[in-house]
Amino acid sequence: MPSYQAVLFDFFGTLTRSVQRGVAHLGTAELLGCPTDTLTEVLDRTYYERATGRLGDAQATLRWVCAQVGVHPSDHALRAAVASRHRAVRADTRLRADAVPVLAALRGRGLRTGVISDCTHELPAFLPQLAVAPLLDVRVFSVQVGQCKPDPALYLTACRRLGLAPADCLYVGDGGSQELTGADRAGMTAVRLAAPDLGEHMVFNADRDWHGPVLGTLREVLDLVDSDVEVVGAA
Repeated sequence: MPSYQAVLFDFFGTLTRSVQRGVAHLGTAELLGCPTDTLTEVLDRTYYERATGRLGDAQATLRWVCAQVGVHPSDHALRAAVASRHRAVRADTRLRADAVPVLAALRGRGLRTGVISDCTHELPAFLPQLAVAPLLDVRVFSVQVGQCKPDPALYLTACRRLGLAPADCLYVGDGGSQELTGADRAGMTAVRLAAPDLGEHMVFNADRDWHGPVLGTLREVLDLVDSDVEVVGAA
């Protein structure tokens, strides 16, 4: 049996290819009546406030964002902009080619799988339609938990739902939100995915000083669990 009983993944940049805001976001700014650059600046600056879910639902959160921008759209325009943003974030989301095969292979080995993601309201809404959804035993979203990585609440929530201890879990992520440091402090073994495309990935608060294990591809996770030994971090 493998040393781990579960493998937990970050979502954006890990199960997906690198993420950048695509052209679909232009429509959201137009609906709100504000310059795209201004909206982007506020979205970047307030990411963690929005990703905790403390500002309310998707419409309330976007209304709050508009107030920071200095625009006050009608309720009709705001509802249209929420739908537009949902489509835009979904369009930015492209699963890695090996995401489904790796998840399926892990489950075939008897391991549990899951996602722990910092995100706003869009991901919980569309993830059930993605090909990875049936292969995930647990899904933990910051916008629902009320905390963002590296807070231990996200990692421990996943463990509680799986009925496992943190030491039973391998965590895989690209390093955004200091997620690797957070997983390590929570008691999990953490490894960084450093796929070539991540040089263009939109990331906040990255684990710049991570000195632990690094994978070049998602498929290398299978080598780790097949080795039947705990991963030892680099000195």
